Amino acid sequence: MTTAYDFTATAISGVEQALADYRGKVLLIVNTATQCGFTPQLAGLEDLYRTYVDRGLVILGFPCDQFGHQNPQDDEGTADFCQKNYGVTFPMFSQVEVNGDGAHPLYRWLKAEKGGVGPSAIKWNFTKFLVDTEGNVVKRFGSATKPEKIAADLEKLLPAQAD
Repeated sequence: MTTAYDFTATAISGVEQALADYRGKVLLIVNTATQCGFTPQLAGLEDLYRTYVDRGLVILGFPCDQFGHQNPQDDEGTADFCQKNYGVTFPMFSQVEVNGDGAHPLYRWLKAEKGGVGPSAIKWNFTKFLVDTEGNVVKRFGSATKPEKIAADLEKLLPAQAD
């Protein structure tokens, strides 16, 4: 696998989704959780999505329960929570593992492309990977990086806004 577009994942609705469907878009791929101290970032992610979707940004949320059992709901419960509490409209996927032998292939690739400090393992919920329009990982952000702090990096990758 050489780009993000080479992968598939199961949408939170249960339908298999080819990431190639997002070809030509800037992607922000995030492992999310519903009961984490960083969960309020869902609101900031949704704000980014609404601000930049017309310029080609797609945020992909991947719920993960590997960190302190902070996403205990099933997919339907996760989707309901994210929509009801944070108005999430960006694409969400079925819960995945991001570390270990059961890590989703997309996350194995993301970590290989942009390792973190020390081992490339994901340290916590809301680690973010920024992918350019060619499907290449260009930057990794830690959990504490608030979505609004990513706007400048998005601006560099997205086409200029039409007047």
